[in-house]
Amino acid sequence: MEELNIKGALAKKASVILGVKSESEKNELLRLIAKRLVEKTEYILAENLKDIEKGKSNNMSDGLLDRLRLTDARIRDIAEGVSQIADLPDPIGQVIEEFSRPNGLEIKKVRVPLGVIGIIYEARPNVTADAFALCLKSGNAVILRGGKEAINSNKALVSVMKEAISEMNFPEGTLSLVENTDRESAKALMTLNEYLDVIIPRGGAGLIRSVVENATVPAIQTGTGNCHIYVDKTADIEMAKNIVINAKTSRPSVCNAEEKLLVHRDIAKDFLPVIIPALTEKDVEILGDEKVNDLYNYIKIATNEEWYEEFLSLKIGIKIVENTEEAIEHINKYGSLHSEAIVTSSQEDADKFLKEVDAAAVYVNASTRFTDGFEFGFGGEIGISTQKLHARGPMGLRELTSTKYRIYGNGQIR
Repeated sequence: MEELNIKGALAKKASVILGVKSESEKNELLRLIAKRLVEKTEYILAENLKDIEKGKSNNMSDGLLDRLRLTDARIRDIAEGVSQIADLPDPIGQVIEEFSRPNGLEIKKVRVPLGVIGIIYEARPNVTADAFALCLKSGNAVILRGGKEAINSNKALVSVMKEAISEMNFPEGTLSLVENTDRESAKALMTLNEYLDVIIPRGGAGLIRSVVENATVPAIQTGTGNCHIYVDKTADIEMAKNIVINAKTSRPSVCNAEEKLLVHRDIAKDFLPVIIPALTEKDVEILGDEKVNDLYNYIKIATNEEWYEEFLSLKIGIKIVENTEEAIEHINKYGSLHSEAIVTSSQEDADKFLKEVDAAAVYVNASTRFTDGFEFGFGGEIGISTQKLHARGPMGLRELTSTKYRIYGNGQIR
């Protein structure tokens, strides 16, 4: 695909320059971009409205519309994220390790950029700015390919950022957006080995599966969020209620939202009469297992497939478990390796949960909604990696670097 070859060549050329840009130069550009995004809010919102209206006409779900929608406050948050990245230490050139060999060689292991990063994502225009800012600060060029649902929003955001890039005399290939949004452009980007060093998908299960199965470029898998909260028998009921309601309803369309609630049998008769009305008041659709259905026969029994499902909506599955062991077993079977939480007053159960649950982020007495680059102090994130190689959890600046060994000698030969 000619568009990708042109943009790939420009990005590869730019990556060489970006890799040696000073921290102050990169920070100055990031702060200018943050300023321009706020200044151009009216323009960005007008373009975003085109995508929203089209989404509504195509019967897009409320959850996806929420991910797509920009507001004054969300644009300010995006700009704040960019500014926060500017305030973070530059990872490039950081000496990770240094040592000497008996032959006199001095060896340093240092952080270097990955090079050119391709990012494929769906109806999430905030990713456009977050991803670019992180890639820039870590010295990488980036090629973005968003979904057709957000094309007007993405073009607006990229145009604002590219004006700042040009104003600061950064190379043209620093940031590229693939404007062709058909499936072939996505497949072509996944196989752009000549120019891309890594590709990162950010979106639903279908997109992630497509990249994992079809990419010839090395891929970092960012996963879906079938996140659980387990309310242990020693949990404080009010705390558990607040955590569950926050994790499920504060923004149900995001990957760190709670999808399943596990309740210890010894607390179920006290906790369920508290949490079910609270969820119902928030318009949450409730599914349950047979034990929940026995207590509340109006609650539909969830299918096996639904225990695996990431709902991304005001919908939750509730299961009563015998003990912490069963809760952990259920999570490790049905979870997506993203974020899991226990609410408990038992240090023993907390430690067991932390050690045995297989996930990128595991919480004790806190909402899963904190699995987020901004909340972790990373400024933003490329995504939440649910794989176990190279990066896991929220991917910030350090996760967008590789390493290089620098060896200093004085004439040694082997």
